[in-house]
Amino acid sequence: MEILRPNEPLFLVIFNMFVIVMLVVDLRVFHRHAHEIKIKEALLWSAVWIFLAMLFNTLLYFWLGSEVALQFLTGYLIEKSLSVDNLFVFLLIFSYFKVPAKYQHKVLFWGILGALIMRSILIGLGVALITAFHWVIYVFGAFLVFTGIKMAIQKEVAELHPERNMIVRVFKKVMPVTPGYHEEKFFLKIHGKTYATLLFIVLIIVETTDLVFAVDSIPAIFAITTDPFIVYTSNVFAILGLRALYFALAGIMDLFHYLKIGLSVVLTFVGIKMIMADIYPIPIVLALSVVAGVLLVSVVASILWPKQEENKPTK
Repeated sequence: MEILRPNEPLFLVIFNMFVIVMLVVDLRVFHRHAHEIKIKEALLWSAVWIFLAMLFNTLLYFWLGSEVALQFLTGYLIEKSLSVDNLFVFLLIFSYFKVPAKYQHKVLFWGILGALIMRSILIGLGVALITAFHWVIYVFGAFLVFTGIKMAIQKEVAELHPERNMIVRVFKKVMPVTPGYHEEKFFLKIHGKTYATLLFIVLIIVETTDLVFAVDSIPAIFAITTDPFIVYTSNVFAILGLRALYFALAGIMDLFHYLKIGLSVVLTFVGIKMIMADIYPIPIVLALSVVAGVLLVSVVASILWPKQEENKPTK
């Protein structure tokens, strides 16, 4: 019997059906009714998504060999770590719009579904560009080095300015928007006229924010491999666990204040790896060791040397 290859349409159909089934189970079975996600529930779902990713990684090891499995693991680790940076912005968005905790899960669910579609398109474009124009890989590498340096010197998370969001401004011209929340509805009818709710505006901002982050994160995994199968699946598994990770870490994100420095080092490293690919290809085992080591050190350093609160002026 011939073994099914990963880039064959049938496998991609099966993989995407698995993703859809898991998302439906998540939304329609375990989160059928809107409620505030507690830390225990979030940690459980985080463990489930990580377990599924590692199970898939084990499958790759026995199916396609250790090299492919290591590429997936490295790509997954990079994407998962970079997604933590997204969580700070998501927290900022929800705080700015005062989104009730019990509605945040639905926004993140549809936001992640949209992210999967957008990233699939970006991955396809990236692979096509690298295949047609090899020199693009040097552009991606230089961009990652620039992004890593910028992340290191940027002190705080950028301020949120939803009124400047072009998509939101255009959308408001097309459809009227209600000023508040109406349970977990994105749309509702008032006197026969359809209105978008504030919750849908939050969703638009989450989607556009993730698109910006995708522009940074997708080139990072191209430094590990240009195989669209590995790039796509590692991105999917990292994104699927993003929602649960948000609720698990929402209250303790400030504890990992050195993680941003670690991420900046990782981005700079993979950028250099991409630039040097034709001169000295860095082995995947070494790349995985560097990425995992830098992230581990940044997390441990954050715990050992917690962030000092600014001294408040005495009266």
